[in-house]
Amino acid sequence: MCRSVRIVEAHQWAKAHFLVGACFGSAIWTQLAENMALDLDKIRQIAERVAGSSGLEVVEVEVCGAGKHRMLRVFIDRPGAVPAADRPYEDRPDGVTHEDCSKFSREFGTIVDVEDAVPGGSYVLEVSSPGLDRKLTKAADFERFRGQRVKLTTREPVNNNRHFEGRLESFEDGRLLLDLGAARKKKMRPKEGEAPKVEIEFGNVEKANLVPEI
Repeated sequence: MCRSVRIVEAHQWAKAHFLVGACFGSAIWTQLAENMALDLDKIRQIAERVAGSSGLEVVEVEVCGAGKHRMLRVFIDRPGAVPAADRPYEDRPDGVTHEDCSKFSREFGTIVDVEDAVPGGSYVLEVSSPGLDRKLTKAADFERFRGQRVKLTTREPVNNNRHFEGRLESFEDGRLLLDLGAARKKKMRPKEGEAPKVEIEFGNVEKANLVPEI
């Protein structure tokens, strides 16, 4: 079973840190990146290099906050790991551990500081697992998490709806099939006379994440 693990460190002589602020939207983040000469691609490359050396993968890299409250977040996982659901995945590896995050944090943080990949003063580095409600962003994610409960929003309406939740039955040829009857909340399930399943183009998915099954 994947566990949500978080390691938080202050870097570049920060005397204190506060977990405040929300992640910036693309426009604000672009402006901040330009102002601070922050190369997110370079940071991700460093993260992937460090993760790869330990048999891990980088799920997402993001920057939140501003000024002395800047936070660099890196989500890592073990390739092939899936959350425990209604059936065991005996052939799948466990997710990352506290030790995995701690080791990654030390190695990644050192390289980032040496290469001055996050210029402009102090920042907080947060390394964690993607959690049970991890985001699904790549086609490979939908292939990997078939059988799991998923919540997603589409860019364009499908059957006059943009918000869906259900069991991810399949993902083939760039199209995913959701069993809407598996939604947690009754209001998200199909009403009488409505199709119990919906097929959605991957390119039409605006955002998606797993729904924890506890």
